Amino acid sequence: MKNIIIFGAPGSGKGTYSDEIVNRYNMGHISTGDVLRGEIKNGTELGKIAEGYIQNGQLIPDDLMISILAKTYDAMPAGKGVIFDGFPRTIAQAEALKKMLAERNHDMGVMIELIVDEETLLARLLNRAIEQGRADDNEETIKKRFAVYHSQTAPLAEWFEKEGMRNTFTWKGSKETMLSEIFAFLDTLK
Repeated sequence: MKNIIIFGAPGSGKGTYSDEIVNRYNMGHISTGDVLRGEIKNGTELGKIAEGYIQNGQLIPDDLMISILAKTYDAMPAGKGVIFDGFPRTIAQAEALKKMLAERNHDMGVMIELIVDEETLLARLLNRAIEQGRADDNEETIKKRFAVYHSQTAPLAEWFEKEGMRNTFTWKGSKETMLSEIFAFLDTLK
């Protein structure tokens, strides 16, 4: 299986769909959000730095993320492909990821873009805040995250388009429908 980059706005289901893809295709999974939350929970120096950025709805500096990503990627089993969940988020990060993978004679694979309307995203994130107690899921921070997404991350979709990697899937009201469309696409890659 190729490497997969799962891409979308906050709340679009990147983690949910990543888990389903990992289970079906037995891939590695790098969730930058989970990695960062683990660092924060463990009180590491990186975690303390990251927490400040996350609480303000900002992105983690690229050099820190690439270092974490390279270390995490190198610990994955070889040959199964990895799904990158929550990274890259900027063109500079995409170029750094491409370079890091090329140094290992690997490529980025494909990008799966999850398109979900903002009203649905806001409702999902507010619900997640209640269910999971996530401090970064309050309405003010969510709106900041949407603004950061639109200004810094959304333009990355065009970069993936130019790289010939972009594959879009639009929310039609059902997780099962979207998942079956994603699986049908991924089944063609084997």
